[in-house]
Amino acid sequence: MGLFDNFKKAEVRSLENPNAPVSAENFLHIMGWGDFQSSAGVTVNIDNALGVPAVWAAVNFISGTLASLPLEVYRGNERVTDGIGAWLNRAINPTTSSFQWRKYSYEQVLTGGRSVTLILRNGRGDVTDLVPLDPADLHVQEQVTAEFPTKTYRSRSRVYQASEVIDLHFMLKHNQIDIRGPVMTNKDIIVLAIAAARYGSKAFQSGGIPPAVLQGPFQSGAAAQRASEDVASTTARLAREGRPVMALPAGHELKSVGFSPEQMQLLELQQFCIEQIARIYALPPVFLQDLSKGTYSNTEQQDLHFVKPTLRRWIEQSEQEMNLKLFGRESDFEVRFNVDSLLRGDLKTRMEAHATAIQNGIKTPNEVCEKEGMEPLPAGDDLMIQGATVATESLDAGEKEFS
Repeated sequence: MGLFDNFKKAEVRSLENPNAPVSAENFLHIMGWGDFQSSAGVTVNIDNALGVPAVWAAVNFISGTLASLPLEVYRGNERVTDGIGAWLNRAINPTTSSFQWRKYSYEQVLTGGRSVTLILRNGRGDVTDLVPLDPADLHVQEQVTAEFPTKTYRSRSRVYQASEVIDLHFMLKHNQIDIRGPVMTNKDIIVLAIAAARYGSKAFQSGGIPPAVLQGPFQSGAAAQRASEDVASTTARLAREGRPVMALPAGHELKSVGFSPEQMQLLELQQFCIEQIARIYALPPVFLQDLSKGTYSNTEQQDLHFVKPTLRRWIEQSEQEMNLKLFGRESDFEVRFNVDSLLRGDLKTRMEAHATAIQNGIKTPNEVCEKEGMEPLPAGDDLMIQGATVATESLDAGEKEFS
């Protein structure tokens, strides 16, 4: 009767004892669905959050797009093509490209919530290199000076002043030092997405059969244990063989104690998680490859939405932080992201924009040639305008002269 006592003890503890609630920890684990329990109680970190396809797509899409934009330096309206203006868009140091640096930085911001880059200067104070730092190894503190409080960034080996680093963040807390990262702040919806994915995997692994209770005329706990093991092994074998029918001995009954993916609306739950993650990153769902509600017209509008509210926020923050830390408050140098490059893959729209600029005297033909990587034209440095568009005063003068 020892085995029978153990069987009874487990059954009473999980199903009948009012002091032990029927939860994922106590109930589904005993029913053999330990993986579902770990999904519901998973500890969220950046690595498993990136295992959610919607989070992976959002982080890669935003960071890759921002990293691909040309980063140019201007003094007033004149572009700087030497010094920092030459290498900032190519390689920030001898081993790191500008694209690699920016993609890494935005990946840190869009997951943990902060990225930090060290600024190296020569003896004259000119910026020579940029070095991305691991934000997990830095401790940010407030330093009170005689004028105003500032920040210090402490690593294992040294302390950096705020003026020595480019600090990008997702959202600051009230003390303006600590940050709120999108992954940890929205951990509940990410847990839900992870749990839904793992539940679906577990359902397919078991042939789509939810947890069940076997009822029958068991004479002992050992008999119940053997019958349960026989049913479990038979169910697994039938799932592997693709056979949908299982015979039970007379007097036995198998009752489901879980829900099928259809009953749980698993597909609707996964769709809901995609929409919630899109909201976290202010992304139109079509950029997470969700075209369930996409049409030709609204997809085009969502493309504009991505450039205006989503990208502009990150561009403005990055430009202002780099301008302040690289050049200072009073400098007439500034960094600009070239958003026009987003049209690089849209030849028709790009050419129409160039034609409009030339015909209305906004750009010279050679300015357009430079943007398109073409050789300058012999007479392409003059501004042009449509011949039929003239001032009304000149028309009056011409009519008087003709008369």
